[in-house]
Amino acid sequence: MKYSSKAKSFSKNNASITIKKTDIIFGTTKESADDLPNPAELFLGSVSACILKNVERFSTLMNFKYSNAEITIKATRLEKPPRMDEINYDLKIYSQDPNLNIDLLKKNIEKFGTIYNTVKTSCSITGEITKIPLELKKA
Repeated sequence: MKYSSKAKSFSKNNASITIKKTDIIFGTTKESADDLPNPAELFLGSVSACILKNVERFSTLMNFKYSNAEITIKATRLEKPPRMDEINYDLKIYSQDPNLNIDLLKKNIEKFGTIYNTVKTSCSITGEITKIPLELKKA
């Protein structure tokens, strides 16, 4: 498989990445630091997207249903040389399905995630997956 994206920036302004039919604006100046994602945050977003894509993929392969999933990722940045060092994720899957095997799902995400595997060659990545039971609505 081959992937591509195109990005552009303007002096003293912001930048954008175009991927397929989507533009993602990101910050490159101090003025945009509080409002727009920076490259490090986009990188963590890519890790998040990889993990969530694999939740969906493995829900079919492992035959489990879920209503939604959400992930929080935190990372430590080292200064010399500047790089991500420790990445930790907390994945919550909202489901009541007894077929959801958290340990097997985690193993599959960590074995078959393209971005996950790319990242783990350069820094530590750890995480936890929690199944959150859905409350049954009373009629």
